[in-house]
Amino acid sequence: MPYREEKDTLGTVRIPVSAYYGPQTQRAADNFPVGDLKLPVAFIHALALVKKYAARANMELGLLDAQRVEAIAQAAQEVVDSKFDDQFVVSVFQTGSGTSTNMNMNEVIASRANEIITGKKGGKAPVHPNDHVNLGQSSNDVIPSVIHIAALELIRKHLIPALDLLRQALAAKAEEFGDIRKIGRTHLQDAVPMILGQEFSGYTRQIELGIQRLQAVEERLAELALGGTAVGTGLNTHPEFAARVIALIAEHTHIAFREAVNHFEAQAAQDAAVETSGALKTIAVGLVKIANDIRFLSSGPRCGIGEINLPALQPGSSIMPGKVNPVIPEAVLQVAAQVMGNDTTIMLGGQSGNFELNVMLPVIAYNLLQSLTLLSAVTRVFAEKCIAGITANRQTCAAYIEKSLALVTRLVPELGYDRAAAIAQRAYETGKTIRQIVVEEKIRTEDEAGSLLQP
Repeated sequence: MPYREEKDTLGTVRIPVSAYYGPQTQRAADNFPVGDLKLPVAFIHALALVKKYAARANMELGLLDAQRVEAIAQAAQEVVDSKFDDQFVVSVFQTGSGTSTNMNMNEVIASRANEIITGKKGGKAPVHPNDHVNLGQSSNDVIPSVIHIAALELIRKHLIPALDLLRQALAAKAEEFGDIRKIGRTHLQDAVPMILGQEFSGYTRQIELGIQRLQAVEERLAELALGGTAVGTGLNTHPEFAARVIALIAEHTHIAFREAVNHFEAQAAQDAAVETSGALKTIAVGLVKIANDIRFLSSGPRCGIGEINLPALQPGSSIMPGKVNPVIPEAVLQVAAQVMGNDTTIMLGGQSGNFELNVMLPVIAYNLLQSLTLLSAVTRVFAEKCIAGITANRQTCAAYIEKSLALVTRLVPELGYDRAAAIAQRAYETGKTIRQIVVEEKIRTEDEAGSLLQP
């Protein structure tokens, strides 16, 4: 691979000729050959958005000329449009402030801006990555801001719509199954009768509450650390810079971002990210409950519970012909496990706010945005490819009610607990139903028993 040589404050660095990034990025790539995890495109695009509107704000404030600003803005927009995704080469596991990724962005935008201005790559460089692209900023206020921007955009544009789709699918099944009687279960044992639609209404409410939990954290995510620069004091930035940049970002995203109430909190802590991850973990826990119930209710089809049927999406076994597995609920369970693991990492990262800066920002960003992306995708798949296609086995549901010993509970108010328990015991020993025992012992007539034992 052909290389070019560039100098920085530490000396000369060899960089691939094709690269738009510069010496600071190359040093970071060389210093952190740690796995193959890179910050996701949602983060990269949000970071480019900050650079674009930072340049425009600096022009409004008379700190940058129009030629540089237009070139920076065009280059940043090209990054947002995924034209340079391959140029962001720094590992997630880097300096804890995310400075290496911030400089990766500054260098790519500066290099492309210079190409736009001069008509060629390399040569004279009117746009400097630090002096112009990073003007008025520090990694210490930019990276926390980008975490919030990227997370809130994913929540608003992807996760909440996906969850609402799942909510609608579950609500439709709750209504569709509103007349199907079935046996309830507690402790994995038969309980009293209920309606299949009621079971699905519980799942619907879980998702509704998950959406509300996400909406509750939006207010904190909307606060951006921009304007604090190195330690929160705003050194080397115009006092109007942050408000102007944030207003432009808010206009672009249609999200009411605002400047942090306290810049020292915004840079030293990542409590909003921890809180958001907690909401995601809660949603993941709820999805595990729903997915497991769906798997068990559809188990069989002949030797399990078999009260519902799932859509057949693919062959389930390489050795057993005709076997179909609950593949979508299993995918949901795996995503949920990943989100719960990510939450632990984010929690540990949130503890790493040392004095005026959190020093685990890249790993917090990676895990939070991964959780949001995975949940958005698997929730939509769950709704469209599983829940929407569920059908009920009415005869199976009815048969389980008839066989259940728990029906005797309806007799307790009239016969007392002990006598009802004796009836249940006799039914168990003889293999007969509660209805049969009630009629045999002349406690009720056939018609009365049928009416009394309806759920």
